Amino acid sequence: MFELVNLAMVLAAYLIGSVPSSVWIGKIFFNIDVRMHGSGNAGATNTFRVLGTKPGVVVFLIDLMKGYLAARLAYLNPSLVQAAPEYLITVQLILGIAAILGHIFPLYAGFRGGKGVATLFGAILAISFFPTLIMAGIFFATLFGTRYVSLSSIIAGISFPLLIILVFDSSTQSLIIFSVMIPILIIITHQKNIGRLLRNEESKADLSKFNLHSSRNR
Repeated sequence: MFELVNLAMVLAAYLIGSVPSSVWIGKIFFNIDVRMHGSGNAGATNTFRVLGTKPGVVVFLIDLMKGYLAARLAYLNPSLVQAAPEYLITVQLILGIAAILGHIFPLYAGFRGGKGVATLFGAILAISFFPTLIMAGIFFATLFGTRYVSLSSIIAGISFPLLIILVFDSSTQSLIIFSVMIPILIIITHQKNIGRLLRNEESKADLSKFNLHSSRNR
């Protein structure tokens, strides 16, 4: 049975995920609400686009830690630590999903958040460390090769279930199902980015100058 303490952890995970790092950093340091510019999303990608690479990196790391810490909440429950590994992973996945929902629908920012990619990355890093590291390598290799943050997120997301199922041969059903859902969700939430990529209108990250440039203001 899903214990009351686990339900409390789900709520805590949602509240952690609700921390709107891009909104707060934009307003405090730049007097800008990133949701009023660029793509209108309160996430790392739009922070890169609107505020620049350095604030974008800070937001990415904070959003990543939201997912990581949320998934690690499971270890605060001794009964979960002693339970079967598959049950522990399943609870961690639920906590990660709660954090992602908090990022997408943040309580502290009028329920207008981002796409949750960085928070998702942090959650699966806490749950499946080595596959996630490889996925991160794929993300950064794609980013440095193309300078498209959105394309890098999509390709990295597609790689994750392949790593879980084919490379690491996981037998945890909940993790396998979740890994397959990742690229589907990323593609759904990046439909506008995919459209801009196809039209060659997507913003590129200028990694050498630590800012973003784009041919038009979006």
